[in-house]
Amino acid sequence: MRKLTLPLSQADIAQLNAYDQVLLSGTLYVGRDQVHRLLYAMIEKQEPLPIDLNGATIYYMGPSPAPEGMVIGACGPTTSARMDPFSPTLLDRGLAVMIGKGPRSEAVSEAIVRNKALYLQAYGGCGALYAEAVKRVTPVAFAELGPEALIELEVEDFPAIVAIDSRGGSVFSRS
Repeated sequence: MRKLTLPLSQADIAQLNAYDQVLLSGTLYVGRDQVHRLLYAMIEKQEPLPIDLNGATIYYMGPSPAPEGMVIGACGPTTSARMDPFSPTLLDRGLAVMIGKGPRSEAVSEAIVRNKALYLQAYGGCGALYAEAVKRVTPVAFAELGPEALIELEVEDFPAIVAIDSRGGSVFSRS
């Protein structure tokens, strides 16, 4: 298992292959359906974004309230396909890594290769494990979305597997 620091460098991304297991430490953003819709609309209107997408990592997380004494509650991955209509545009704007669960569309796979990006699979059913990896939670934008707002996480040893690498190798291919 490779330990990597976020944001990932292009060299790190290029060296990873489908099925590689990684432990991520550093900063990642949480954004789901509504955040993606809003970012996409801002890009379409040529408005400034609340975060710099260049080299960024976005985690598709299903949030739960933080129990007493913890910075976050269970925070496992949510289904990535819901972000597929917006992901190619975000990748074209510099997004480097997406983390979620489940397969992606052909358009997203093509955008991953075109932008030399990555799609990482987080382990479903491991929300409590992921909560232990989160060291800090910072709201960033779209507070009106409540638990689905855009937030920044500082993580340490966040486990994932490379699901689609920068060359198009995929754990979802049957060949």
